[in-house]
Amino acid sequence: MGKFFPAFKAYDVRGIVPTELNPDVAYAVGRAYADELNPKTVCIGYDIRLSGPELYDAFAKGLNDAGVDVIHLGLVGTEMVYFATAYYGYDGGCMITASHNPPEYNGLKMVRSESRPVSSDTGLLAIEERAFHQKFERTGAGNREDKDVYDEFIDHLCRIVDPAGLKPLNVLADAGNGAAGVALEKLIPKLPLNVEKRLFEPDGNFPNGVPNPILEESRAGTVEALKAGNYDFGVAWDGDYDRCFFFDEHGNFIEGYYIVGLLAQSLLMQDPKQSVVYDPRLTWNTIDIVDRLGGTAVLCKSGHAFIKEKMRAVDASYGGEMSAHHYFRDHWYCDSGMIPFLLVAKLVSDAGKSLGELVGEMIANYPCSGEVNSHVADVKTVLTKVEELYAEGGTIDRTDGLSIEYPTWRFNLRGSNTEPVIRLNVETRGDAALMKQKTEELLQIIRG
Repeated sequence: MGKFFPAFKAYDVRGIVPTELNPDVAYAVGRAYADELNPKTVCIGYDIRLSGPELYDAFAKGLNDAGVDVIHLGLVGTEMVYFATAYYGYDGGCMITASHNPPEYNGLKMVRSESRPVSSDTGLLAIEERAFHQKFERTGAGNREDKDVYDEFIDHLCRIVDPAGLKPLNVLADAGNGAAGVALEKLIPKLPLNVEKRLFEPDGNFPNGVPNPILEESRAGTVEALKAGNYDFGVAWDGDYDRCFFFDEHGNFIEGYYIVGLLAQSLLMQDPKQSVVYDPRLTWNTIDIVDRLGGTAVLCKSGHAFIKEKMRAVDASYGGEMSAHHYFRDHWYCDSGMIPFLLVAKLVSDAGKSLGELVGEMIANYPCSGEVNSHVADVKTVLTKVEELYAEGGTIDRTDGLSIEYPTWRFNLRGSNTEPVIRLNVETRGDAALMKQKTEELLQIIRG
């Protein structure tokens, strides 16, 4: 939580409208962004949330009053702001979104040139302080210009994954009434896939619930539709489609962890001499695949700012988090929800196997708990207690929270940045019973 504004978080600005985030705050942040980063031209887009246009107008006015020219992208996904900022050479960009939060939330996700993130250690704290104290220096009269970047964005996706390599698979695509439906209406005509569209109408009232397929209740409709039809796989997106989630041909939800392995495999099969960045929560399957295919696996702390920085440092072709954020060098090291969709379609087209078969071996070899959250009184106390009980005989890693590894199983335990919540992930080498046993054992201690 921010020192001055409650909506300021570690990586972006996000809060309830209008109490925590409103046009006055957005205007001040626009002015402060201009002073801190000294841009000439900034592009701005927003997702389907009803407060998006008014926050855009205020943020844009803040930039204009500082002499910055604004490119108005309109209704887009987060990855389109990343695309536009880098592809057209703008000095910065801002996506107005609260991703998967409830409808009353919205936010500002800012980037600098080349779509490099603006986070708490790269200028966000200074922007917050300047905005709060109204310490504005630049003045001017910037212009505004509307720009439709959809066609060039779709061309960009098709350069990364050539549609000619796809077979006419049957796919259920669920946009969840978010922004993904707008992009997919432009993308699908370029693909040989047979796509069944579900909830493609963008609607900031979220008539079918907030699109966050990581939650079982949010993906229930997708699963039901898959089981009732005949599909090769299913895919669903969150509201601003920077994350996508996959389902096999039987409607089974696939943990993001195994999709990381799958995407690493797809890219290393094209060129094995590449690096893949992964986060510490669940690791063995990713390391196994990368090692087997001749690539280099690089560990990195969770969080988009850390992953992007590490990927640039080692020039990784791909970075994956089990939370369903997937990053690509060909997308300026940024996360995308559309590129994984195309890569999975390509992999299923090439493999001659179903998606269920492709991930089935991974799931059997490395069963995992998925992320289990627990509310606790004090995160540090719990971490210390667990380490005392489990340190003996294990290998400890503190890249992100506490990871302890044994020959047949491992776990990662990390606290939330914003609330008294601790997150547990457990995996084993081919032993689902041991995974369940250790997960329950650790939860008893955590929840004590």
